[in-house]
Amino acid sequence: MKQFYYSEQANQSEPSKMKFGISISKLLLVLFLVPHLVIAQVDFNKRPDDDLGNVEDEFQEHFFEALKQKGIENYDRAVEALQKCLNLNSKLPVIYFELGKNYNQLKNFGAAVDNLKEAIRMQPDNEWFLDELYDVYYQQNDISNAIKTIKQLVKYHPDYKEDLAALYVREEKYKQALELLDELDSELGISEVRDAMRNDIYSVTGNADDRIENLEQRIANNPNNEDNHLKLIYRYSQTGDKKNAFKAAKKLLKLKPDSKYVHLALYKFYLQDGNIQDAINSVKITLVSTEINPDAKAKVLKDFVSFVANNPEYESDLIDITALIDESKDAKTHAELAEYYLKAGDKVKALSNFKAALKQNPKDFKLIKDVLLLQLDVENYKAVIEHSETALELFPAQPILYLTNGVANNRLSKYQQAIDNLEMGLDFIVENPKMESDFYSELSIAYKGVNNISQSSAFAKKAKAIKAQQ
Repeated sequence: MKQFYYSEQANQSEPSKMKFGISISKLLLVLFLVPHLVIAQVDFNKRPDDDLGNVEDEFQEHFFEALKQKGIENYDRAVEALQKCLNLNSKLPVIYFELGKNYNQLKNFGAAVDNLKEAIRMQPDNEWFLDELYDVYYQQNDISNAIKTIKQLVKYHPDYKEDLAALYVREEKYKQALELLDELDSELGISEVRDAMRNDIYSVTGNADDRIENLEQRIANNPNNEDNHLKLIYRYSQTGDKKNAFKAAKKLLKLKPDSKYVHLALYKFYLQDGNIQDAINSVKITLVSTEINPDAKAKVLKDFVSFVANNPEYESDLIDITALIDESKDAKTHAELAEYYLKAGDKVKALSNFKAALKQNPKDFKLIKDVLLLQLDVENYKAVIEHSETALELFPAQPILYLTNGVANNRLSKYQQAIDNLEMGLDFIVENPKMESDFYSELSIAYKGVNNISQSSAFAKKAKAIKAQQ
């Protein structure tokens, strides 16, 4: 039977694609079963009455030759051997089955269908014959016939119902698909694969009410399942129903007061309601929780940093919160704090956090640039030279690194070093007049420093000409 996998993040403009594979146990069963089917109908040990013994020996030889050729993927030769079997005995359904499988591998779907139908006519209730026919229809994208065939297979295994639901999605028969998914959930319990399929359907149809109703029913059936409560909060928020989302979050908190994940939603609702102390408490719970992943924590901190940027009277709370996670702050968290302090005008704290982020992500070019520019701002020129030279080993074609190095060398009166780096960096500037002007200005300063007045004047004029055009 085919196994279909769905992703909730799949493109919502088209149904999720299906992928199938025959289970190993089933494959082994077929390998053992096929020879026995033949032997059961042709007794090769029977003493011949006349020349039939020679016929049976010849049949056996051709049949096992076909199996061998199929095993080494010589499907054409397998078909030839099976045709010889048919010439000797055309009343064995397994021969048509094997022909159907080999024609399927050869992409000769018409012949595959004809032979498999003949095998099924002779043995209508053979699951393996039906499954192979289903595979042929599916490969041809003949969903209508695939559905007809899989409906016959459902009686053998309930798993085929999931495949049938996936085919209904392909045919945009969403109501039938949801009915089957409900039936499977009732019989087998909740499944991530079926949930993903269900969410794909809701996303395609845009039916948010059905999605929410399904979650509410699940909560009614199993109130202690935290995951369903969290999904309901998210779905209400996604539809813009903040009131019911907040209500669902408070209900979960009452039911599970030790829940950490609920605070990922609560802090936002508290902030919107002006309940700042409860919001701060929720932020603290999320940031110190070992259950919540770093990306989610970074988003919470980013939101709170933005809040404090507009409400500076709560900066002390931000300091308290960041102190709680000093040992566990990741690069994103440090970068968010750095941006906050930069906006607040505290360049020293901003630089400290940018450096901490860079220590964790030493190849992050944006962080390298942020650190270098702030070091220039706080006039730590030796650090600029050191860091820019290290960064140039990683990014030798980035002109900003040559520029910051040149500026720092100029400020330390190391004019020849400034000239060397600035002139090298000029070659890497691409359509950036502002940066080009900065290079010329710094080169003018450097050449003046080495007492080359004509060159200094020439670069000053170039910088002025670019500025005049802007």
